[in-house]
Amino acid sequence: MNLINLSIITLLTFATTMQSNDLSEKQKLNSALTKYIETAKAGFSEIPADRITELDKIALFIQQRVAADQPVELTYICTHNSRRSHFGQIWAATAAAYYGIPNVKTYSGGTEISAFNERAVAACKRAGFEISKTADGKNPIYDVRYAPDAAPLKAFSKKYNDAANPQKDFCAIMTCSQADEACPVVNGASKRVAIPYDDPKAFDGTAQETAKYDERCRQIATETLYVFSKIGK
Repeated sequence: MNLINLSIITLLTFATTMQSNDLSEKQKLNSALTKYIETAKAGFSEIPADRITELDKIALFIQQRVAADQPVELTYICTHNSRRSHFGQIWAATAAAYYGIPNVKTYSGGTEISAFNERAVAACKRAGFEISKTADGKNPIYDVRYAPDAAPLKAFSKKYNDAANPQKDFCAIMTCSQADEACPVVNGASKRVAIPYDDPKAFDGTAQETAKYDERCRQIATETLYVFSKIGK
């Protein structure tokens, strides 16, 4: 084999390897989730301007960490870590996989401990997530899967400064006004952004329960997908 042919083979092998590495950053999501995401993205234009301003702050944090080849750690915080903060954590991990953003790790926590609410779990299932309970009790542990080949997210209620969560260099994302007021400073956070959402808990036990949980899940999905759509642009 002459040197020219050897060089061509080497270049083709390198190109194939690079393409494989690029594709590995994007994970193939569950088919139901992919359909859900396509409809959620259609809502980007409906996000209010004041919320866009805050969401862009999260996008900037992610962009800067990615550009510096540093881990991107996002902690979503609400009072009980039972509904909105879990939606945030789960959708952020999913959006990172969907857009192929590397080195993203997502977390959630509260100012108090309760449980990942079963109604929020059900809303995530309706969106297309595959969820299984791995531990029972007052504060069950769930495995949440957004892609067949991705490691599951471990979802359970915890305080935002729990040992399972990052202790420094993370972005704290406040998903409810109560937690925003209770934690004016989040120790260890490099960035703190407040994007409060209405609590679907207000509709527990009513005829609107399912619709309101689905509404909040979709709003958080849309806004989180918007954030990750900005990376690299």
